[in-house]
Formats: sequence, C-alpha cells, structure tokens
Amino acid sequence: MAKFNVFTGKAPKDKSDPEGYHTGMARFGNRIGAGLIGGSLYELPPGQSICPYHFEYGDEEWLIVLQGRPTLRRPRGTQRLAPGDVVCFPPGPDGAHKVTNRTEETVRVLMVSTRNEPSVAVYPDSDKVGVWPGGKESLMLHRKDGNVDYWEGET
Repeated sequence: MAKFNVFTGKAPKDKSDPEGYHTGMARFGNRIGAGLIGGSLYELPPGQSICPYHFEYGDEEWLIVLQGRPTLRRPRGTQRLAPGDVVCFPPGPDGAHKVTNRTEETVRVLMVSTRNEPSVAVYPDSDKVGVWPGGKESLMLHRKDGNVDYWEGET
C-alpha cells in the first residue's frame, strides 16, 4: 500500500517562484494511487503565500492546518486559523481564497481537492483566468479582457 506522511513528508520549493510565494509543495495524490481526489502538502515560511487569491470552477478544495497559524483571505475578509482547523472552499466565487503565513514560524497545511478535468481558476485581483485542459498539458493563463470573436480563425 502506497502512503505519504503529511507530518514528515518533504515539501520542496520551486526556485522559480517569486518573492512572496516561496512555499514548499508536495503533490502526493498520484503517489498514493488517487484518481478522483488530490492532496498537496504546503510548507510556508514566514511572509510567504501558497498562491494568489483565486477560486476554482468545478472543484471543491479543503484546507487542513497541520502546524502554525496561517491567515486566510476569503471574500468576506481575513481570519487567523489554528492547528486542526478545517475549511472548505466551494466551487465558484464564494470559494475564493489565499493562504499566507503572517507569523514568524513555519506553517504547514494540507490541501485536499477534487480533480476534475478540465480545470478552471479565476484570479480576481489580476483579472486572469487559468485553464488546465487535463492530462499532461500545462496551464494556459489569459486576461479576462483578452476576448476574441467566436468565429476568429474558423472562417
């Protein structure tokens, strides 16, 4: 049986992430044989965030605080979380969120989510939309104001 330990598992950082987002991450759903639900372990040093403020269409996400006291931004404001807290981010604008470590200690959180393909995320602060077509294809980011005509390139 494949397993991953959320308390001892390593969460390597991506050196290309910009300041404010130097967070370690370990996606482990595939490692444990999951197909419908994804799991990601995040380790946030002081002053860092997981990702920009966003929400998903079609996917529900859960945040489980393992260590530390992250600050959670939601559409109705911010709140400080504590170890053991569990929060659900439903699909759509009501599920918008951003997780930031505003303390001097490392924060460790577990994110669990459905894994629907394609996946769409909206970033309200920067007016962008991200689309993951599925499979091994990479993220396609577009500004919401970058419209094209429906028939462009078709006729």
